[in-house]
Amino acid sequence: MGEIGLSGKDASNAEAAAAIKLRPERNVLIAATGSVATIKLVQLISELSNEKLPYTFNVKVIITEHAKHFFELEQVPEHVPILHNRDEWLAWNKRGDPVLHIELGKWAHMLLIAPLSANSLAKIATGHCDNLVMCVVRAWDLEKPLLFAPAMNTRMYDHPITREQIDKLNSWGYKEIPCISKTLMCGDTGNGAMAEVPTIVTSVVSAFQLPL
Repeated sequence: MGEIGLSGKDASNAEAAAAIKLRPERNVLIAATGSVATIKLVQLISELSNEKLPYTFNVKVIITEHAKHFFELEQVPEHVPILHNRDEWLAWNKRGDPVLHIELGKWAHMLLIAPLSANSLAKIATGHCDNLVMCVVRAWDLEKPLLFAPAMNTRMYDHPITREQIDKLNSWGYKEIPCISKTLMCGDTGNGAMAEVPTIVTSVVSAFQLPL
């Protein structure tokens, strides 16, 4: 009796499933800060889930309190954990308990800060660690990629201290995903808008194609 082959559609589905399994996995920790560009967080998560990408990205999200102002938590897919400041303290009760910002740094192969607000940029540049996101950044393993996508009003972006702070982050080995010029949410037109989501996704993929 001859072997029963798969139909064309079933064979195609089987090949797609096999391709997904063959893609290497990477853990990406996305940090969103208090910028209106956080409205693109859900799109960013969605595009990182594209099966045509060369990697399977496992995503976790950490947010500042002000980032919550720009999106609904319910919009994020259920399989993607969203971690807040309170989770840092709920996870630790006594000596020996895991420290969340350390554990997240161990789990992640990459930290992607998108968007990075002017306030959070200044905090990182000066070593502040007063929330979960800042603690993760301060304890980040510099052997792993850290990408950041600034987003702020043109007047803030054009202030001399912004370039100074971005240059400092670049000098530490962090990789800037440059702002673009467009009409901002406030109605002003100029530099300071966060890079488009496809550009950010391309930067993530490219960073993993370099030697780790």
